[in-house]
Amino acid sequence: MSFKGILFHKDGSVATITLNRPASFNALDLNISREICTVLETCRLDREIRVVILTGSGKVFCSGGDIKYFAQFAHTDPGEPVRQVLEPLQRIILQIRHLPKPVLAVINGAVGGAGMSLALACDLRLCSSQAKFKQAYTSLGLAPDAGWSLWVGLLAGFSKANEMVFLDQVYDAHQALAMNLVHKVAAPEELAAAARVWAEKLAAGATGSFAIAKENLNRAFLPLLERQLEVERQGVLEAAYSKDYQEGLAAFLKKRKPLFKGS
Repeated sequence: MSFKGILFHKDGSVATITLNRPASFNALDLNISREICTVLETCRLDREIRVVILTGSGKVFCSGGDIKYFAQFAHTDPGEPVRQVLEPLQRIILQIRHLPKPVLAVINGAVGGAGMSLALACDLRLCSSQAKFKQAYTSLGLAPDAGWSLWVGLLAGFSKANEMVFLDQVYDAHQALAMNLVHKVAAPEELAAAARVWAEKLAAGATGSFAIAKENLNRAFLPLLERQLEVERQGVLEAAYSKDYQEGLAAFLKKRKPLFKGS
């Protein structure tokens, strides 16, 4: 298979999906989101694949939505690119959860916005000690989407989720570990080997049992996720038509501090 925005590699029973737009910090646009949907379906149907790794190329795992793509619609319909990218992104989140195989996020570097949602939807998360985590939405005048509020609320707790939303600080790998956002931290030069150890352990496990257990977890949490996805979809689209978002977008592109007015 040939793709423009991702790499897909199968090594025995382990499949690796690599976000491959390093010049754009592996940001999510319509094309890469659709390609991820395609390969996740391939992973579901291929019985030889027992474990899926999701990672990024370069120094970033995923920075979230592609702001430069969003900017193309700034003076016409600012909500349209958000809507375009959000639809396949929500599908990706649900595909990961419904995939009857373990999905391991290998967070090789910085992650923010929808990139966090993507990683947190996975079953296990291993990250580089150089990884950085940032909520990012509210600093742009947007609101979290793709299940971010549910994932962070469940994993890090309500208080920490509030802190991340309102202060939008940058957290390092060990802070992310302490907040339960990741399961293990590895040195950058050891990350690939550590991921391979986990992947091989999972592939050698009782994957039928894993599938049942994952479905049981889904039954407990997916109704919450599906409801939250719709709530967040409405919220981020409302924010995308605000003057604050237009200001946040302009400030981001001009690399200056935004002057939000709450409108």
